[in-house]
Amino acid sequence: MMGNTTKGEALSPGPAPRARRRFGLLATGIIGGGILAVSSASVLIRLASAPPLAVGSWRLGLASLLLTPLAAPMLRREWPRLTRRDGLRIALAGLALAVHFASWITSLSYTTVASSVILVSTNPIFVGLAAPRLLGEKVGRRTAWAIALVLAGCVIVGYGDIDLSPRALLGDLLALVGALGASAYILLGREVRRKLSTWAYVWPCYGIAALALIAFTLLVGQPLWGYPWPTLGIFALLAIGPQILGHSAFNWALGHLSAVFVTLTILGEPVGASLLALIILREVPPPAVWLGGALILGGILLAALSQGQSSP
Repeated sequence: MMGNTTKGEALSPGPAPRARRRFGLLATGIIGGGILAVSSASVLIRLASAPPLAVGSWRLGLASLLLTPLAAPMLRREWPRLTRRDGLRIALAGLALAVHFASWITSLSYTTVASSVILVSTNPIFVGLAAPRLLGEKVGRRTAWAIALVLAGCVIVGYGDIDLSPRALLGDLLALVGALGASAYILLGREVRRKLSTWAYVWPCYGIAALALIAFTLLVGQPLWGYPWPTLGIFALLAIGPQILGHSAFNWALGHLSAVFVTLTILGEPVGASLLALIILREVPPPAVWLGGALILGGILLAALSQGQSSP
């Protein structure tokens, strides 16, 4: 009864609000650190003296090896929780991750860092389009407008690169394929991630993606060995920073937050990557990238507001 509640008890927050605040601070710190880590990837890839597929193979291969002592025992303990369908989803998620890295890293050889990272970050729209069929979520009017804005932004970014060269347009298309791969990776892993701890989930995904990329690298004749020590150091930085710390942070969030929200948080990467490219590589993106990028980010922000309104 209200009469039995003291003033101090009425004003003091209960355990649930305190727990939500603590989780909010934890999530903010982990996701923020993940954004900082992944923002360095495109610049590091540009600095590596190696072909794109070899970069992806080393990045994911080293990440898998470094995680093995920690993640392998976890996966062994948690594997009985999974069904055969879950195992298939993990395998497909790993292959989708390989497609993401193969196409996106290759795109950096053809177009600017800003264009590539902005276009590869359009995965919230693809996840939103797939949500009605895969997750039973309806697409509202705001989300439809958001999709239109993002598509318009992609066209403008692509048009700006047409003025530069058809080569840059190919890079833009590869970046969009990378966005599709990342979207499939997130959608496939959403349910499985809730059954496994972060490291137990990412280890097989990274391993399968690494094996697929190594096989494709050998198939197309790109060398896996013989790189100078500075490039090997960049491979290690890519494995530890953007992959283990960055991507794993988003995979942690996938177990606690919605798939659409997780993809939206990744949108901090284009800002950080473009700034690093401007500072380190002296790469100034064409004007169309700024206009198209603004439309893309505005559309995704509108999708985020729509998602928030539709949430229970």
